Amino acid sequence: MEMENLGDGEESHMLNGSVSESLNTDRLTLEEGYEAEEAAGQEQEGFLQHVSSQKTQFTDFDGKTSFGMSVFNLSNAIMGSGILGLAFAMSNTGIILFVILLTLIAIMSAYSIQLLLKCSAVVGIRAYEQLGQRAFGPVGKILAALIITIHNVGAMSSYLYIIKYELPLVIQAFLGLTEPTGDWYLNGNYLIIIVSILIILPLALMKHLGYLGYTSGFSLSCMVFFLCVVMYKKTVIPCPLNTTHTVHNVYTNGYNTTEEEEERCSPKLFTFNAQSVYSIPIIAFAFVCHPEVLPIYTELRRATTKRMQNVANVSIFAMFVMYLMTALFGYLTFYGQVDSEMLHTYNKVDPLDKLVLGVRLAVLVAVTLTVPVVLFPIRRAIQQLICPGQDFRWWRHILIAVILLIAVNLLVIFIPNIKDIFGVIGSTSAPSLIFILPSIFYLKIVPREKEPLSSRPKIQAALFASLGFVFMIMSLTFIIVDWTTTGKSNIGGH
Repeated sequence: MEMENLGDGEESHMLNGSVSESLNTDRLTLEEGYEAEEAAGQEQEGFLQHVSSQKTQFTDFDGKTSFGMSVFNLSNAIMGSGILGLAFAMSNTGIILFVILLTLIAIMSAYSIQLLLKCSAVVGIRAYEQLGQRAFGPVGKILAALIITIHNVGAMSSYLYIIKYELPLVIQAFLGLTEPTGDWYLNGNYLIIIVSILIILPLALMKHLGYLGYTSGFSLSCMVFFLCVVMYKKTVIPCPLNTTHTVHNVYTNGYNTTEEEEERCSPKLFTFNAQSVYSIPIIAFAFVCHPEVLPIYTELRRATTKRMQNVANVSIFAMFVMYLMTALFGYLTFYGQVDSEMLHTYNKVDPLDKLVLGVRLAVLVAVTLTVPVVLFPIRRAIQQLICPGQDFRWWRHILIAVILLIAVNLLVIFIPNIKDIFGVIGSTSAPSLIFILPSIFYLKIVPREKEPLSSRPKIQAALFASLGFVFMIMSLTFIIVDWTTTGKSNIGGH
């Protein structure tokens, strides 16, 4: 009996050993298969093979934002107040030249996002500031954080300025008032504080950027309504404009005869004048979304560089169509009489037009819902500077948002005209975010043994960075010249 039990024990031990060995073999086979599949996926995306074993170092959680919501958020980040100045840009360049510039800058914006995503894939980092640190140490980190903060604070200020000056006029029109009454609810300073507390702050306190996908979608729908009205108004507004409400500027003064009126109402394919130099900055500012790319990438579901690049491509193409249609129909409505802020032109044609009033309200809603999206990268940049690597804390999350909104509100309230500041900030931060930083990060981060400096991708990145420096120097030069000759700048905010 003992021998029999011993035999059973040995048989059981041998069976367990066989099963264990089989399980280990299966596990090794699965691991090898998984590694092979992961390596193949990396090779298919065209990135360096040596990063396949790296893990993302800057993710607070597994991404849960869908592809569509990510497109909404990035499109909303691209769509800024700059859309209101694109018809003015077309009037100073001509239709064909404007289309060429818009196409080139859209392609350049997509290319610079590709450079950012490649850098992120190489080092496993999804934070703009951390890419700066990996490339140039603490100096690079501080520089990236400062540029993002300056640019986005300028963008937030431009949105609040629209609220400050447009919302009182909308309320006044709804109340049927022809003149301001001096009541508090028609005071723009009070209104931006109320909007900041009741609408912007609660949205800015969301823990994750992906939650703003719904508000971003609604914001974009408001801008689609704006585009539809611009297209409709082309069919009902005569040219030249009624002399009672004609927009007076350098293009309208001196036109009296019928021949001159016909000339005024003829579209120009190519135009170059003193204001043409502002067209490139206006178009470039309209595509700046780079501070929001990596935060959106972090929260993207099933995040890969290829999937995020598709998000960027869809968003940029959608905004390209929106910008082109808005500029074209706005220009074909007013031609050389279009104002640098197109809503002002409609207001001067007919201040009591209910449809235009609805458009102004839609634009107000759109820019209000865009402010929280722009605030997220600033808060992230500040956190990377003062508390990198620390766990999420609600008190810190709320405190930074409150301080930022207070600072921007004070800026908008106490500085009567910061248009020139926007011009300087935009001429430095926009080329830095679109051209310079992505290129120099790529040159520094991607190993030379994988891509030598003489390789085609590195040469393209170097030329791209050089183009950014040229653009920055030219923009600042033109602004300074304009200040010295006319005493003002004509560049609007993003």
